[in-house]
Amino acid sequence: MIRYLGLKAYGKINLGLDVLRKREDGYHDVRMIMQTVGLYDKIDIYLQETPGIEIVTNLFYLPVNENNLVYKAAKLLMDEFHVTQGIRIHLKKFIPVSAGMAGGSSDAASVLFGVNKMFKLGLTRQELMERGVKIGADVPYCIMRGTALSEGIGEILTPLPDMPQCQVLIAKPGVNVSTKFVYDNLNAAGLKESDHPDIDGMISAIKNRDIYQVSARLGNVLETVTIPEYPVIARIKDRMKEAGAVNALMSGSGPTVFGIFTSPQAAEKAYEDMRYGEGKTLAKQVYLTNFYNTREVANEQ
Repeated sequence: MIRYLGLKAYGKINLGLDVLRKREDGYHDVRMIMQTVGLYDKIDIYLQETPGIEIVTNLFYLPVNENNLVYKAAKLLMDEFHVTQGIRIHLKKFIPVSAGMAGGSSDAASVLFGVNKMFKLGLTRQELMERGVKIGADVPYCIMRGTALSEGIGEILTPLPDMPQCQVLIAKPGVNVSTKFVYDNLNAAGLKESDHPDIDGMISAIKNRDIYQVSARLGNVLETVTIPEYPVIARIKDRMKEAGAVNALMSGSGPTVFGIFTSPQAAEKAYEDMRYGEGKTLAKQVYLTNFYNTREVANEQ
């Protein structure tokens, strides 16, 4: 029996996010290009002989009960397989919260992986992904990781070739955005053709390993809702591009913005500006990282 596991829950960004229509069940059909980045939360799981799930986190405002996706993930498997022992989960957050980077979903994905391994449940990655969608639409992707086309409500995944490596500057302004608010206020039927990103063109660019053509096709229809509500997002995008980003985009429903840099020097200078310089008035959390691809993260769950 494994008594301790140390895990990394990697965040994601959306290189492209298109919404096709609103479904009768209230969800939206999407086409997205998802990409894992090197920013991660740390999760330590300890085996306990007494039954139950205990969560400790470094953020006082996060729930540590059934309202936390980490708790739901552990309970899902432990109930299904009648696990009699308990676990204590230490969750150390670095991925911005309510930020469009799937931090909560990634934490849940890592806990599914961890509980499966700790109690030797024998589930394959595909079987974990099938269970993960019950917790959230992004969880299956966060189990798979890497570069992928995401369709349906986000649960239909097609792996894509690894992205060319580059620097990724991530900046979250001091606002939180409700994903429900953004989708509720999106008029999917009223979107202009120019609002929709070229997902197929981006897939071709990824297959050609052309970071410049990928960057030229960055697009997110949810910006049409979130940016008018929070104009600081557009200001962060502009500042990143002025600092040398090939392009910049809001991730998910926001408000986090990422910029793609092919010059390490420009990326470092832009990071210094947004973290310590004049740009620090725009963002509360700033990180400089890179893409994490499937070969790189396969053994780092």
